[in-house]
Amino acid sequence: MGVVARVVHTATGQTDAEIIARMHGDPEMFAVVFDRYYPDVHGYVSRRLGRDVADDVAAETFLVAFDGWRRYDVRQPSARPWLFGIASNLIAGHQRAEARRYRALARMDQTTTDPDSADGPADRVAGRLDAQAVRARLAAALAGIAPSDREVLLLVAWADLSCEEVARALEIPAGTVRSRLHRARTRLRAALGDTDPLATGEDIP
Repeated sequence: MGVVARVVHTATGQTDAEIIARMHGDPEMFAVVFDRYYPDVHGYVSRRLGRDVADDVAAETFLVAFDGWRRYDVRQPSARPWLFGIASNLIAGHQRAEARRYRALARMDQTTTDPDSADGPADRVAGRLDAQAVRARLAAALAGIAPSDREVLLLVAWADLSCEEVARALEIPAGTVRSRLHRARTRLRAALGDTDPLATGEDIP
């Protein structure tokens, strides 16, 4: 605990690249990168795969990053695209589980409880059920998008990466990212009646 506190204090205001460069003399500096990004990576993985496996995949993301930090391009000040690229590779190994998750969530729209039989004020219950139905339709729409297109879409919508950052994360041209993003958003809008809930950060449980 004392080591982490020391590192966080001495790294205040430094870029990720500066911190990683200092790891040559002090590998424990990686604790700063971990503290900065673990909550975001964990939250992203949880959205994609569910909370049950998020702990393991997020932890593995940082283990892979620590093992490969010497190959980090210190010309890039932010490690965020690098870390989300690692997380994306690990998520790809759970592609079937992700597809099952979306299909299961999509079925929620068909099994929603009648608000008249639910507990609580009717307006609150109805609002909750409306949101649940939107999320179910979103899950169904995501399940119908090609995995490579969905990857780009969710890195932009849920990981808050720019197209250029997604290109670095996935090691593909920025033009490819833009075409995949356009294709994914077009499919999403068509499936959801010309709306794009991801544009406003809509989540699925």
